[in-house]
Amino acid sequence: DPAGEPPPLRLPRNYMDTMRDVLKATPPQVQTIVGVSGRAFAVNASDRLWEKYALGTRNKITDPKTKAPATRNIFLDDPTLGVKALQARGTIFWQCAIALNGQAGQLANAFKMPVAEVRADLIAGLNPGVRIVPSHVMALGLVQERGVTYAKI
Repeated sequence: DPAGEPPPLRLPRNYMDTMRDVLKATPPQVQTIVGVSGRAFAVNASDRLWEKYALGTRNKITDPKTKAPATRNIFLDDPTLGVKALQARGTIFWQCAIALNGQAGQLANAFKMPVAEVRADLIAGLNPGVRIVPSHVMALGLVQERGVTYAKI
C-alpha cells in the first residue's frame, strides 16, 4: 500500500466485526471471501515466493519493519488484519487461475525460466488454504447468484 492508505484487508475484518457487534452474527452465520486476481497475487503468496521472485520490489511493496522492498508476505501475520487471522475467522481466500497464469508468464519472462515450471512453483507456494478458482469473474458471478455481496478492495 502507498504510505498513508489503510491496509487492504481491513474490509473483511471490519465487516465481520460489525456483523458481530451490531447483529450478533458470527461464523458460520457470516463469512467473507477474499478473491485475489491480477497484481494482488502477492497476498496469496508464501514468504518463499516473495523472496524468490522479489514480489516486494516488483509490486512496489515496502516492508514496514525494514522500510525496504518486502521479501516476505507482509499481509500474512498481522494479528487482526492478516491473512492468517482472517482465515482463523472463516475467511476463504481464492486465487484466480487466469491471474496466476499471467503472473507465471511475467515471472518466467523476468527470470528466464519455463512458464510451466514457474506456474507449478507458484501453485506449490500459495499460502495454506488458498483455493484456486478457474476465473475470478466466474467465481464472483456464481457466489453472487447465491446471495454473496461484493466489495472491491
